[in-house]
Amino acid sequence: MKFQVLGTLCAEIDGKSIVPTAGKPRQMLSLLALYPGRVVPVSTLMEELWGSKPPQSALATLQTYILQLRRRLGSAMGPDTPAKEVLATRHGGYVLAIPSDCVDVHAYERRVAEGRSAFEAGDDAVAADRFRQALTLWRGPVLVDVRVGPVLRIEVMRLEESRLGTVERRIDADLRLGRHTELIPELTELTARYPQHEGLHSQAMVALYRSGRQASALEVYRTLRIRLIEGLGVEPSPRVQRLHQAMLVVDPQLDVVAGPRRSSTFDLYTA
Repeated sequence: MKFQVLGTLCAEIDGKSIVPTAGKPRQMLSLLALYPGRVVPVSTLMEELWGSKPPQSALATLQTYILQLRRRLGSAMGPDTPAKEVLATRHGGYVLAIPSDCVDVHAYERRVAEGRSAFEAGDDAVAADRFRQALTLWRGPVLVDVRVGPVLRIEVMRLEESRLGTVERRIDADLRLGRHTELIPELTELTARYPQHEGLHSQAMVALYRSGRQASALEVYRTLRIRLIEGLGVEPSPRVQRLHQAMLVVDPQLDVVAGPRRSSTFDLYTA
């Protein structure tokens, strides 16, 4: 049994897809898959499907969608496992009674947690590997082919923020491993995609600086500063300004690749 939400919606049992074609049943399946083994209240499902103004027939329609999903489950599983045991009714709601490992988002979050632990312990090689494994589970934007309502929209935003944060942490680990030159193309693309993101610009500055391209690193700061002033009316944060100043004075600490239990490059300028 496999459920994937990190990209297009995919739900398969023994290679047979159970993804419905209609929009609202797809929303329901997506929401239930995000919380395997947990009861999703009827009120939450109704909010996702109809917002704050459900029709009078909402409950009956919801139950019809549940029957449709169970029919697809039963067709894929065969007679040995009743669909009601997999998509089960509980007091006040419904639960997709499957192990969390069947859903890609939970495998992603487990690898991210392993990467964080390794990073905090100073094992940068393992951290970079775990973060990279987590990111390979993404096949595109979250639920890119599902029309999302207010509940799923929050989950989509949370996961997309998590993805970007994981990219940053993986780059931090790679920088501590001395992979600065290899990171430049990726960081060039990321800073173009996120033109006001200070963390990515800081990483690009460090990668360029350590690659012997001090002028290019300083140009990244200048471009970021212009974008922030013109777009938001603010200066770069004190941390980024300190990083910029360290480059101007050729601070030797910028050349240090952190080892076990050392602070990251950026922590040197947060005090």
